[in-house]
Amino acid sequence: MPSRLKRYYGAGDFHFITCSCYRRQPLLNTPARRDLFLRVLEEVRIRYAFVVAGYVVMPEHFHLLMSEPETDTPSLVLQALRQSAPAFHVWQRRFYDFNVWTERKRIEKLRYMHRNPVKRGLVKEPEQWMWSSFRSYAYGESGLVQINDGQVLKLKTHSVGT
Repeated sequence: MPSRLKRYYGAGDFHFITCSCYRRQPLLNTPARRDLFLRVLEEVRIRYAFVVAGYVVMPEHFHLLMSEPETDTPSLVLQALRQSAPAFHVWQRRFYDFNVWTERKRIEKLRYMHRNPVKRGLVKEPEQWMWSSFRSYAYGESGLVQINDGQVLKLKTHSVGT
């Protein structure tokens, strides 16, 4: 890993993760592939005991707003998630990780994720994209991935501020 790439773990922050498909190819371009990805994400969430505060799966990338897992790091979670893909090369080697330190930033990242399919012209309204956490927030619906947003404040080890 290059020395300029720094990951900050251990402070109890949420992490806004962006991970792209190999060469930004639309390898998640079908409902079946996106559903499969979400089922794997849920299995990994349970295995590593972390909170998913939000997500969106796009045709060539995904965004995930997650807590640090109880005993490991987000990097290990991403490694497990990406290794659960089919045999062909699906993911770019590296991923983007942004520490979310404030409630204000958490809301900003959730809005960004939920609006991503609209901005890209995939749907007209966020609730139409079935592969995001939007419907969980807007309607309280359960999806393939459990949204644990009610546990957000319990997991923070320091003030969320604004």
